Amino acid sequence: MMRQYELVERVAAYKPDLDEGLLNRAYVYAMQKHGTQKRASGDPYFSHPLEVAAILTDLHLDEATIAVALLHDTIEDTDATRKEIDQLFGPHIGQLVEGLTKLKRLDLVSKKAEQAENLRKLLLAIADDIRVLLVKLADRLHNMRTLDHMRPDKRARIAQETLDIYGPLAGRMGMQEMREELENLAFRYVNIEAYETVTARLGELREKHSATIAQIEETLSKRLAESGIHAVVSGRQKKPYSVFSKMQRKALSLEQLSDIFGFRVIVETEEDCYRTLGIVHRTWPLVPGRFKDYISIPKQNDYRSIHTTIVGPSRQRVELQIRTREMHEVAEYGIAAHELYKDGITGGEGRQASNTESSAFAWLRRTIEMLSEGDTPEEFLENTKLELFQDQVFCFTPKGRLIALPRRATPIDFAYAVHTDVGDTCVGCKINGRIMPVVTELTNGDEVEIIRSKAATPPQAWEAVAVTGKARAAIRRATRMSIRRQYSGLGQQILERAFARSGKTFSKEGLKPYLSKVGHKEVEDALAAVGRGELSSADVLKAVHPDFQDSRAVKSPPPSEEEGWFGLRQAAGMIFRIPGRSKSARKEAEPAALPIRGAGDDLPVHFGPDGAVPGDRIIGILEPGKGITIYPIQSPALTAFDDQPERWVDVRWDLDAEMTTRFHARVRISAVNEPGALAEIAETIAENDANIHGLSMVAAGADVSVMVMDLEVWNLQHLTRTLNQLRGRTCVTDVVRVNG
Repeated sequence: MMRQYELVERVAAYKPDLDEGLLNRAYVYAMQKHGTQKRASGDPYFSHPLEVAAILTDLHLDEATIAVALLHDTIEDTDATRKEIDQLFGPHIGQLVEGLTKLKRLDLVSKKAEQAENLRKLLLAIADDIRVLLVKLADRLHNMRTLDHMRPDKRARIAQETLDIYGPLAGRMGMQEMREELENLAFRYVNIEAYETVTARLGELREKHSATIAQIEETLSKRLAESGIHAVVSGRQKKPYSVFSKMQRKALSLEQLSDIFGFRVIVETEEDCYRTLGIVHRTWPLVPGRFKDYISIPKQNDYRSIHTTIVGPSRQRVELQIRTREMHEVAEYGIAAHELYKDGITGGEGRQASNTESSAFAWLRRTIEMLSEGDTPEEFLENTKLELFQDQVFCFTPKGRLIALPRRATPIDFAYAVHTDVGDTCVGCKINGRIMPVVTELTNGDEVEIIRSKAATPPQAWEAVAVTGKARAAIRRATRMSIRRQYSGLGQQILERAFARSGKTFSKEGLKPYLSKVGHKEVEDALAAVGRGELSSADVLKAVHPDFQDSRAVKSPPPSEEEGWFGLRQAAGMIFRIPGRSKSARKEAEPAALPIRGAGDDLPVHFGPDGAVPGDRIIGILEPGKGITIYPIQSPALTAFDDQPERWVDVRWDLDAEMTTRFHARVRISAVNEPGALAEIAETIAENDANIHGLSMVAAGADVSVMVMDLEVWNLQHLTRTLNQLRGRTCVTDVVRVNG
């Protein structure tokens, strides 16, 4: 176990002006508080916070962060209090320790919904001060190093969580070395067989190519020295989990991977990076398509380096990374290497104003902004994992703005990355000047121009195409709002007509004082509930006008046989037009009926399975959560709603002469069972400008076949003409409309 003076010396090695007294007080206080406590391994419990502090010294963090690491378990596991820590170490350190205590209480190893909610809390806790995350990651790393002492079932759960959340989170913060160790430690417990197989195979390859690695290292060092470039060249082998995940992701064998072996070339200046690249490419042949310049275009986690793959002396493909010392420090330590976080100047009361912020922390802040967008915990977990796991593609706006996106991103993701409003109004795109589908997969360097329309709303199907969490969340949100607008519009029309039938006037302002009575906080929510059928118009009437008497409470007798389905129905207090009524009577009934234009209307309107066409007398049935389903008034399906008069809605056709919408009608055709009969029927339908939408055989005898056909026609007159033409065919024995 590291001694007190050793810890102080480790910090002093990179921070000569440290507050030594703070470290000494924190060391002694934590050791006294943990006292005789033991870990599962049997080691003194104090060894854990001490090791966490040691990990953070490797990241060259300030003494305040090291003190927090020493104290991070005191409030949770000892009798220490926040007040006591504030008095001894200051309120800022007390705040950080308390924040870590809350995180420690989070049970991230749990079912998905709970894990999602706890991830939200984790990100919120680290938003104010990034050092909370750094201590949390170091805490997880030491726990993973000592995971052998836990129960097997708990080991597996903690390891899986590390692969799902903490490893990728460390990577997003640019802390690649920590990410690799976290993932490899977890890999051992999540898939022991794969871990052992990959590790053994990598060992064999290392022995096989050791001479090649040494030769490349020697040759490259010599060439750089001859060119006056001071460089440190080191060979390395890819980690087992990185190899395994890449094999799975790209469906490659281990031998097909081009970057199992690699070299890091660390030089003095950015100019030396490009000079080194030229020397490498003149020495060994380049593998086409395997060159990436992350110095010119850094990754979102601030990573900067030049990557290239060459064919080595033994025809083995080898990756080289060329970077400066400063770039290397950021690549290894990520956000911990950023000056803004080294001296305790982020977060809390002690944060100093600064216009600089690492891209990694900026990504974290953008992710946390998604918390306020109304996603469910499960949606947030899905979106955050999408963000954590993706590599990047770099594209440009027409004005040259760089947009970093995940692999397999489309212009839909690009539009939402520019701005949510751009995504919501996107109707098309140009990629490199050519109009392309919005589902086109983008590649590095593409210039993307988004074509917009203020009247547009994103189709719900885009959610399955989008790969960024931001785009998916925004599409889901826009879809919910669009549906809400539809239902609220329907609800308003229903209420206006219901109030009018009762001799009263409806207004949104008039409803506001009574929202609590109908169980809603906003007028639009109440209207949408009426439109969805979750709240009846009678209940709203009673809430606004308590003296209102619902005439629907008196159940009307069923129609007489003489009236049939064409009778006068008054059960719902609505009048439906019937044959023989005067034009003036029909005109009086018109205002009380909802105008129906078709399934593409701005109201949530659907047609029954047998369809309805303009010219049919129609009725609407309000179905909770679905809107209004339209039936011809003669449809036998309406008998199922005889005892639910509150669901009947009077509707009418409202079509313009210019409309080119076809409507669905279902017919049953009996035809002679002979070759060419179906072709003759189809030809007749086509000659009459109708369209076959669906066809099914319901009976096939030796002489006659019966089929049910879904036709698309303009109106009732068009349907009648088509059916009469079919009846005139010699191969047709009978034609009837299914709901007629």
